[in-house]
Amino acid sequence: MKGPNGLPSHMTPVRIRPKNLKPNQYTISLMEDGLRSGLLNQQEVYSIQNRLMIILQSLIARYTQGESSSVAAETAESLLSSIMYAIDAYMQSIEHPDQAITCLKTGSLQKIYEAGVERVRKCFEDTKQLYREVRRNKLDVPVDAYNMTIDESLPVFFKKYEIVFDAHQTMASIDYPLAIDDMRVQGVFYMKQYLEHLKIETRFCRMFSQADLRELLVNFGRVCRFDYRIELFNIFELVLNNAIFSMLSGAGAHQLQISTASFERLNRLLSETDPSQVSSMIQEAIHRLLQERQICDPSLADYMNRCKKEVIQRIVHAAKHNSLEAVIITRQEETMKPIAFSVSAEDRISDAELRLMLEEIRQLEDKEDKAKLIKSRLRSLHDFLDILESDCLYEDEYEALFETFGDIELAVLFKIVFYESIRNDRKHLLTIINDTEVNGSEWQTYFTHYLKSLSPNRLGSIELLIHHIDYQEITFH
Repeated sequence: MKGPNGLPSHMTPVRIRPKNLKPNQYTISLMEDGLRSGLLNQQEVYSIQNRLMIILQSLIARYTQGESSSVAAETAESLLSSIMYAIDAYMQSIEHPDQAITCLKTGSLQKIYEAGVERVRKCFEDTKQLYREVRRNKLDVPVDAYNMTIDESLPVFFKKYEIVFDAHQTMASIDYPLAIDDMRVQGVFYMKQYLEHLKIETRFCRMFSQADLRELLVNFGRVCRFDYRIELFNIFELVLNNAIFSMLSGAGAHQLQISTASFERLNRLLSETDPSQVSSMIQEAIHRLLQERQICDPSLADYMNRCKKEVIQRIVHAAKHNSLEAVIITRQEETMKPIAFSVSAEDRISDAELRLMLEEIRQLEDKEDKAKLIKSRLRSLHDFLDILESDCLYEDEYEALFETFGDIELAVLFKIVFYESIRNDRKHLLTIINDTEVNGSEWQTYFTHYLKSLSPNRLGSIELLIHHIDYQEITFH
């Protein structure tokens, strides 16, 4: 009995252990386990290796267009990896590993390789079609990593991918993270898997109002204290989380927004419930979500269920540590508007003006006079930072300058100095100040000392502002 392309497909007793087979080195791991199990002997392995070298020699001649029979060791290694990628593509299509061993032993390795190249070529065409679907149904969200991956990175892959000489290479930098991503897979098979998962995630997210989705993203950025537009996170996980919490709160399967009152009820419920019961509640919520949204697509239902374990762990952990506000993204009250600032490059002073101003500052002796001069002349954040970085102030002169600014300006400086701490931790402002070691400029050290001298009420006002400042560049007035 023969399989596709005339290759033998004789059945043998199953002796290969599937757990020993590596997705990105399938044929090599298959041969290793074949030796272990006795399905292959050393002489047969040598024969396979010799036939592989013949294919490599032929590919080198093709690569050099017949001008040379040798290439640099690095190039030869890459070409061999491409050959093995194609062979793996065919071998993995054989249902039983023991049958694949027989194919290696008795079949033509050249035919196996050629059949593998065709499978890679077919996968490439399928992946291009999949990409067109993903791009056509793309979410309307201002998330850089998501948009750049679809609009820029994936087209680079399709333009540069080389089926024969570089089949194992991905040929593109993919920044947007998926909820489920098997990084062991390589080349076009990885890209196909990536797009299949992205298509599933997008389909789920499009079941909800896109306006609600964008509002959820804004609230997510405020809760987590970062600019959601430039951070790396998975949109599907965020939507799934809040959809589950919406089910638990009784709001229904079409709602993504969680009110403050609903959060308080969920917080009490989840914090006072045994972890095993929380797990059952989440599973039931997902089941009802599938039913109410009439999700009949097996691939989407399976994907949601595969994400279930991590969702449960995240919620149980947050409930245990009293930090559910970082997991349940609540709707901001209407009175909590983001603070917006107008920014214009024309507001900046020229380099010549800056040099003159620095000279004036150095000639002044009184710290208050220096502070007043700086505050009266500066208009943009960049100007102010240029002055601070110029080392024209000393010791208590920094404090005198910081005294001239209000809570908004101090909140902006705090975001600059403690950006990483804000992004990675949900501690209160004073805790961040005390726990974070500042290794930046001299002004940042004095700024930290100044913050420590402020009253708790003043720090509370600054902390509130930090969550609602959206722009990277801010003009000081």
